[in-house]
Amino acid sequence: MDADRSPAYSNADAQPSTDWRDELASALTHGLGAIAALAGGSVLITLAAIYGDGWQLATAIVFSVTLLLLYVASTLYHAIPHPGAKARLQIFDHCAIYLLIAGTYTPFTLIGLRGPWGWGLFAAIWTIAVAGVIFKLFFTGRFRLLSTILYIAMGWLIVVAIEPLLRSVDAWTLGWLLAGGLFYTLGTYFYQRDTVRYFHAIWHLFVLAGSVCHFVAVTSQVL
Repeated sequence: MDADRSPAYSNADAQPSTDWRDELASALTHGLGAIAALAGGSVLITLAAIYGDGWQLATAIVFSVTLLLLYVASTLYHAIPHPGAKARLQIFDHCAIYLLIAGTYTPFTLIGLRGPWGWGLFAAIWTIAVAGVIFKLFFTGRFRLLSTILYIAMGWLIVVAIEPLLRSVDAWTLGWLLAGGLFYTLGTYFYQRDTVRYFHAIWHLFVLAGSVCHFVAVTSQVL
């Protein structure tokens, strides 16, 4: 996953390392993530179809598909060296980040919260995600720091509904949800310094850890 990886940076952003070893490490880490997302998502959707209702199945599909999209996009972006293809895959990679954030919110807003808080937060986060996708279609590779701040802000927007959230999820689910958010957030330390060799791959490991935590939380919410 690359939140803005191009020489055309605004402000004082440094260009990340694009050494083949860095790209290989980044492709392998998220390639494993893609395999895990496909396997885990298939199981989650199957169980939701067997044991859940329409809401549980629909939200399981949304989360699983957006999770898989992110890892596939990131893997292809880092694995394919062709400049033209890489530029297009970079856009796909960036857009997938917005979609996964919104996809992760979906089970908690439509199953856990629902009501005014749930539907309001669902509408807000998907509106921001769609706006972010449109923004990335035109400005991928620019405003790196701003993009990172926006991703983090979207991820923690849930705190505005913390009281109803505490009433709608158990401590187990909430713990995994918060742990995932912390992994994603702490990982940005390495992302912002990924001119250092393998720091981008380390960032990917934090993303993997965050995804695992959120997968557990979503599974607990959906099932």
